[in-house]
Parts: sequence; C-alpha cells; structure tokens
Amino acid sequence: MKKLTPDEIRLRFDKEVERFSNLETGQSAAIDSPLQMDLITSSAQHTNPNAKKVLDIGCGAGNYTIKLLEKIPNLECTLLDLSMPMLNKARERIQPLTLGKINTIQADIREENIGIETFDIVMASAILHHLREAVEWENVFKKIHDSLVVGGSFWIYDLISHEDSKIQKMSMDVWGDYLTKQGGESYKNEVFAYKEKEDTPRSMAFQLDLLKTVGFSKVEILHKNSVFGSFGAIK
Repeated sequence: MKKLTPDEIRLRFDKEVERFSNLETGQSAAIDSPLQMDLITSSAQHTNPNAKKVLDIGCGAGNYTIKLLEKIPNLECTLLDLSMPMLNKARERIQPLTLGKINTIQADIREENIGIETFDIVMASAILHHLREAVEWENVFKKIHDSLVVGGSFWIYDLISHEDSKIQKMSMDVWGDYLTKQGGESYKNEVFAYKEKEDTPRSMAFQLDLLKTVGFSKVEILHKNSVFGSFGAIK
C-alpha cells in the first residue's frame, strides 16, 4: 500500500488537537502511554538534571514537554511539529509553566536544520514511525545526535515492529485487544486502518543499533509492551 504523504498526515492531526491534550491518558490509542511518558521524562531528568534546552520532535499538544517541566523547571523549549494547531495548543499549555523561551517550528524533521550541539535533551514521541526508507532513519538519527551537546540525551517513545513475523502477529493481537476494550471493534479497525496508511515502524533492535551507528555512546531500553516501546541514548 502506498503510504500517505506528510501533508496528508498533517491534515488528520490538525483535527485531533484535543485528543492529544490530556496528560492523564496521553496518546490513548497507545498501550501504557502515561507510564511511558513518565519513564521518558524521568530518564531525561536523571540523565541531564541541569538541562537548559529541550527539543520536542512531533510535540503534538505538548504533553511530553509539560511532564518534563514538572521535573526540570524553566527550560527553553523548542517544539517541532507538522501541525500548526498542535503547535499553537502546545505553546498555550506550556507558556505558563516556564520562564524559558518557547520556540515553535512547523516543519518535517527530515527537512529542518536543528543545529549543532544546541540541545541538552531531545524527545520524540510517536513520530519516528512516519520515517520511510532506512536512509531517512539514519539521516534523522544522525541529525539528532549532532544537535545534542556532549552528554546530552535522546529519548524515544514509539510504535515499533518486530523482526519475527510470529512475534509481530502476537504483539498486534495484544494491541488489538487493548483497542477493542477502549472503544470497541470499530475503534480498533479505525486505528489499524490509519496505521496501515501512515506508518512504517522499525524494530527496537534496528533503532538501538542505529543509535550506536550514528555515534551515541550508550543506549538504554526503558519499557516495551506489544508494539510500543520507550528507549533512548546518551551522546
């Protein structure tokens, strides 16, 4: 199946701002979303307690940055997303929580220059699975590595695939059962349909190897449940 373009994906997310604005549920279609939000931001806090600047890639309505500001106050926050309504909502929610500057960038991470040794922390939540070919993955991971100061950290929460087809099916079944409990069979079918049209996830093993390949010195696995995982790396 031909996947949707970034502009086509943006149009869907432009209409879903409120669904991504709840700290209690996080991304409700994802298993363990609140737990993984806490794991990502706690790991960033413990790795870089004196951080000054964070980049939130695919920031949505700002949940991850809000949670991070609870742990590390007054960060300068750079928010990057395809969707301007998401960026506007994120700024509105984050502005009262930090004395630091807030920068919003409407862009595709594949195309945006994010600088060299600029950030202490980079987070990417449920966005990297929109990358397509292996060269895109490598280019984006290298760009993120280069944007971090030495000792900086990069934390990922995302939809993942599995390298064994039987494990992939088992994991998709677990996700399907979760979605059915959340909203019934029709909701499961809706989520699976847009996954098929939009997403090209890679395995956690692929991504951990790639993090080392582009230059990160350490990689860490935080959590995995079916087709969702959180993990990261330190420069």
